Amino acid sequence: MFLIYEILLPILALVLSPVIIIALIVVPKFRAGFFQKLGFYNKDFKGQNTTVFHAVSVGETNAIADTVKAYKEKYPERKIVITNTTKTGHDIASKIFKDVADEITYFPFDFCFSVNSFFDTYNPEKIVIAETEIWPAFVKEASKKGIHVYIANGRISPHSYEGYMNFSWVFKKVLCLYEKIFMQTKADAQRIRDIGAPDDKVEFMGNLKFDISRNMSDDEQNALRERFHVQYPVLIAASTHEGEDEIALNTYKRLKEKHDDLKLLIAPRHPQRFNSVYDLIQKYGFANGRVSENANFDDADIILGDTMGELAKFFSFCSVAYIGGSFFGPGGHNPLEANIWNKPVVSGPNVANFKDIYKILTEKGAAVVAQDTEEFYQALDLWFSDITELEKASAFAGDVFAENRGAVQFLINRLN
Repeated sequence: MFLIYEILLPILALVLSPVIIIALIVVPKFRAGFFQKLGFYNKDFKGQNTTVFHAVSVGETNAIADTVKAYKEKYPERKIVITNTTKTGHDIASKIFKDVADEITYFPFDFCFSVNSFFDTYNPEKIVIAETEIWPAFVKEASKKGIHVYIANGRISPHSYEGYMNFSWVFKKVLCLYEKIFMQTKADAQRIRDIGAPDDKVEFMGNLKFDISRNMSDDEQNALRERFHVQYPVLIAASTHEGEDEIALNTYKRLKEKHDDLKLLIAPRHPQRFNSVYDLIQKYGFANGRVSENANFDDADIILGDTMGELAKFFSFCSVAYIGGSFFGPGGHNPLEANIWNKPVVSGPNVANFKDIYKILTEKGAAVVAQDTEEFYQALDLWFSDITELEKASAFAGDVFAENRGAVQFLINRLN
């Protein structure tokens, strides 16, 4: 099975090479780290005690941040390498881990020559892969070299589960090569066992996302509030996808009729959409500005969040957050980045990526999953109309973290 995979993957890459070449020329983000992913690494970590942490993109990078820092504190003698797949993930990792990691680079393509070049360069003893990334050649070559590979914070949605089960005869041969597989929920643990992971390799660990910490001191929070002149109720529309900006703006327009002092900060998920969303904002006729141009809420009703790496801080001064990717998009983004600041959240109906988290949040009263735009408006209107209800929801958000911490320490203990 592995031999067939190792032969077919390069052939498929050759067949698709015209499309790949065009994408590399036309889409700059595809070029990021391309040669490193092919295996052209220029470091020498031979003879060093190295642990690799892999996070595909932004969400996974943020999720492992506290784990990596705690690991470095416990094992200061070990070298740490961070890998990403996407440019946005790599950019965020370069900020978060600049004082922790010994190297921040890109994860190799799953060709044997790329994988072995990565191993020869960094000589890792342990590799921790955040969430459920299964690369057959990577884990097979690691196993041959005696490198321990772990899945951490793993999850398998019910929808993905069906697809995995169709190829369980393949995944069974791959999953047995992992040292340990740590899953977010007991349901996730059972799903990966059904797919073929050996019982003795699978454990329930909880969710690293609940172990995130606030990334600013009180003084920094106060400085941020002064920077934006925050003395008004603020709604943040976070990580919006195409089609969701209109929902946020239309809802804000309705809310503004009842709550005249309400402000909106809208932060598109992808930087390439910043200008088009700003053009859209201007059509609504509200005073507006951009974060990149130092706008503040004294002068603007709506501010475009057009900087990278600051959204998690902006949640500290909002009253409520809408989490995008849930009306249109991939199935929602992480609501906990707002909840960590004791801020309640509202999402659209599609929260498949964070289904278990939203179940906890909604049962606690810290979130609302709106089934349509009218429910979306009603949830926000309730909180902005009744300060007691808003304060209760904010307190519930804090309670959720107090009750669900512990995954970071679990993982650190297993990586001894």
